[in-house]
Amino acid sequence: MSRPAVVKALWGAAVLVLVAGCSSGGAEDRPGASPPTSAPASAPTTVSAGPSGSATASAGGRVTVSGTLTEGLKSPWGLAELPGGDLLVSSRDERTITKVDGRTGAKTSLGEVPGVVPGGEGGLMGLAVHDGWVYAYLTAESDNRVVRMRYGGAEGDRLGAPQPVLTGIPKGIVHNGGRIAFGPDGMLYAGTGETGRTGLAQDRRSLGGKILRMTPEGKPAPGNPFPGSVVYSYGHRNVQGIAWDAAGRLWAAEFGQNTWDELNLVEPGKNYGWPEAEGQAGKAGFVDPVAQWPTSEASPSGIAFARGAIWMAGLRGERLWRVPLSGAERSGDPEAFLTEEYGRLRTVLAGGGGRLWLVTSETDTRGTPGPGDDRILRLEVS
Repeated sequence: MSRPAVVKALWGAAVLVLVAGCSSGGAEDRPGASPPTSAPASAPTTVSAGPSGSATASAGGRVTVSGTLTEGLKSPWGLAELPGGDLLVSSRDERTITKVDGRTGAKTSLGEVPGVVPGGEGGLMGLAVHDGWVYAYLTAESDNRVVRMRYGGAEGDRLGAPQPVLTGIPKGIVHNGGRIAFGPDGMLYAGTGETGRTGLAQDRRSLGGKILRMTPEGKPAPGNPFPGSVVYSYGHRNVQGIAWDAAGRLWAAEFGQNTWDELNLVEPGKNYGWPEAEGQAGKAGFVDPVAQWPTSEASPSGIAFARGAIWMAGLRGERLWRVPLSGAERSGDPEAFLTEEYGRLRTVLAGGGGRLWLVTSETDTRGTPGPGDDRILRLEVS
């Protein structure tokens, strides 16, 4: 069900009174932004929002909200599917992991993860499930890190004690990245942020502003581009979305600063430009994005691949973007769905048979929570 119209109306009135003359994005959406610059004269992959609530994409894709799986979640961030179809969802600020029945939506608390220190954009973020372990990307006292906890079997509906997998990822009030996922190669990938210290993105010795690739135990994965390093790609500002297409190509979404948010095709050892390039800069040595968005229309977080397209959740943009693909290229213009119907959108996860799970993000201190927020929506893609 859509967010109540009265909440949206009241919020719109409050915005006019309270934030006229202020940035339209929260700290997460545009931290450290400087005065807007002019858009490039030619930007062939720049896209604008489609009609609000659009249900049919010009390239043939369609998404339908078939229902709400569960609601009443607080600051949900990461989402992972268990064998059998149940879901795990993390609460960034409450430091907890909850199991959600994939059929009924019933919630079971698995408890608080020790060692999480929430603050700003940090806390308990991405989740992944692999071989009897639950992996989590979290903010600790001194750093961001990846840990893993035993789950199931003798543990039942309890999590084992967290064991460090990778430590030493830079932390900050902003730009902590946080998405993790296992790739088709069985390796663990993590998207990190440069914590507002822009120089980290170009420093290959730092784990900030990178996509990392490691073994399930946290060691540099075989075949990584830089010997002895978990760094897979660099020059990123704040990666919060990673997914693979049907051919195993890696895609990533990241926040821009003033002008362009990006969807990138990620290849090992490549430099994606930040802070020297934002969007399609056409600068030698940097990889341009496959698609870019004005920052007001995206602020991308999670992404997923389903039925020939990347689906990208937008926070400030409050919409779900579909990017149709043909191999390593776009096959049509991106199109927006669910525009301003459910508020900020944090995470999208592909299920089986063309299903998507979509997590809203109205209770993360930057939204306008209404009754039932936050929720997991069940989407059908055709």
